[in-house]
Amino acid sequence: MGEVFVIVEHRLGEIRDITLEMLWKAGELGQGLSYKVTAVIIGHEVKSIAETISDRADKIIILDDERLKNFNADISKEIIAGLIEESRPTLTLIGNTSWGMELAPCLAVRAGLPLATDCIDIMIKDDKPTAQRQMYGGKIFSNVSFTPSAGYLLTIRSGVFPKDKIGDRQAQIVQKDLPPKDIPMRKDFIEFAETAAGDVDITQAELLISVGRGVGEEGNIPLIRELAEALNGLLSCSRPIVDKNWLPKYLQVGTSGKSVTPKVYIAVGISGAFQHLAGITGAGTVIAINKDPKAPIFRTADYGIIEDLFKIVPVLKEKVLEAKKG
Repeated sequence: MGEVFVIVEHRLGEIRDITLEMLWKAGELGQGLSYKVTAVIIGHEVKSIAETISDRADKIIILDDERLKNFNADISKEIIAGLIEESRPTLTLIGNTSWGMELAPCLAVRAGLPLATDCIDIMIKDDKPTAQRQMYGGKIFSNVSFTPSAGYLLTIRSGVFPKDKIGDRQAQIVQKDLPPKDIPMRKDFIEFAETAAGDVDITQAELLISVGRGVGEEGNIPLIRELAEALNGLLSCSRPIVDKNWLPKYLQVGTSGKSVTPKVYIAVGISGAFQHLAGITGAGTVIAINKDPKAPIFRTADYGIIEDLFKIVPVLKEKVLEAKKG
């Protein structure tokens, strides 16, 4: 039976969404191939994090030490390499985040294992993985194979898998100590500074209404915002809207913006460029409103309305408000 390591990413005592997404994918692989799911938590005072994911893994390995309070790729690399050498997991999943992009390459060199980065899916055949990645700004989906190896490292793009729990598990907790030898560190942690995230976080929304260049001009955006508010959703946008400075960057969906996983995604006046569609691969139901019947968005949408958005949006808003009153 194979094993999948999921390297848990957390910050300031809170688990990051990418960890839940990787655990979902590991759980899916576990169900189909009888792989054991093992979460690896490195940090200080991380008991609450282990409790949060105890029903999503078969085993949780914890290294808890004050020296691990702040992330450091040098020490994490040595710890994880030692665990890989001991357990020989088939796959090790790491988030394709700033944290993971620093850790994964040096871990691949240290452990002597092949690495695929920024993966959006993983398929297994004959105990060998194939990683799906995007190329040329999302225009091409490529399936990447590996030469035979004792194990494989993959970094996973945020937002491509659900955060839901999959399977019925109860993790065995294994506490491990730091390796006895001193690990040389080439950098010191100074402080943690949170970047400005904006007024809202579209990655957490269950319903998004996204506006594209079909809106015509900046003065028409409030119409879309009103519909979003009526549906208790959030407003987001495609890149052309940000390029025109009509909406801020933190509302952009796509490869150069954010990957989102709402239950419902309504694309208003969006043609559906590859870069934008790459950001909604994890969305539940996609509804498109566009007057161009040949718009690429209709190839992805579950439901499509071929009509001028200025005829449809006001009617939708009116119907929603009437339903709320009734």
